[in-house]
Formats: sequence, structure tokens, C-alpha cells
Amino acid sequence: MNQLAPATTPAPRPKNKTVAAWLALLGGPLGLHRFYLHGLGDWLGWLLPIPTALGIYGIERVQQLGQDDRLSWLLIPLLGFTIAGCALRAILYGLMEQRNWNRLFNPWMDADAPAGRTQWATIFAVSLSLMLGATVLMASIAYSFQHYFEYQVEEARKISQ
Repeated sequence: MNQLAPATTPAPRPKNKTVAAWLALLGGPLGLHRFYLHGLGDWLGWLLPIPTALGIYGIERVQQLGQDDRLSWLLIPLLGFTIAGCALRAILYGLMEQRNWNRLFNPWMDADAPAGRTQWATIFAVSLSLMLGATVLMASIAYSFQHYFEYQVEEARKISQ
């Protein structure tokens, strides 16, 4: 009789905090950090490319139709807010305490496991995320408000005539 050895499941690969922070910064609008941390079954990771693609479509509309295209006024800030949100997520990942990181993303490992350590590359990712995220967020807000007020002035002119 053939006896089979009991199947042992190998421990999952540890999730590194530095890798997650860089993925959130560089590939966040495509959901890469979500797939790294939660797997390909993460539905939020699959939804993130939608506002990214819509924002890129808005940029293409502005290039083709000019700045007076109203649909692009709504689409372009989607890209900016998505990038800013992913930069914020990179900051949160990078600043998370080692014990909390390992508890959330490496629960099978010791709380002081090296996967949750903050390294210089992590600090650089956090700094770059802060600069890029704040810049993109302020630009998106300014773009949105500018076009909103231009629209309000245009509508007021129509009413006054």
C-alpha cells in the first residue's frame, strides 16, 4: 500500500514594508501595492486602474480638444486624487510600526521580524511620497477650483444677459 506523506503548506512569503511603500508610490494607481499585500483577489486593487485610466483619458481630451472641454475638468482630477491617495498610502505603510506591520501583513512571523523594519529606502520612499503626493494633490485641487469658478462665471454671464 502506498502511503502519502501529509501535505504541508509552505509559509507564505513575508511582505516587506519597503517594497510595499515603493509599490504604492510607483505602481499604486495600477493597484500593484494591493496585489502585493492582499493577492490578486483584492477587488480594490482591480478598481484602482479605473480612475487612473479615466484621468489619463481626460488628459488626452485636453490635448485634443483644448482646455474648454468640460468633461476633462471632471476626469483629470480623478488621476490626481488617485496618485495623491496612493502616495498617502505609501506614507502610511512606510511609517507603520514594525510590530503593527508584521501583525497585519505577516501574522505567521514574529512581531520583530525583519520584513517590517524601516530602512533608508523606506524613509526615501516616504519622503518622495510626501513631496509628490502634496504636489499632485494641490495641483488637482487648484485645477478643479479654477475650472469650477470659470464655469460659475460663465453661467452668471448667461443669466445676466
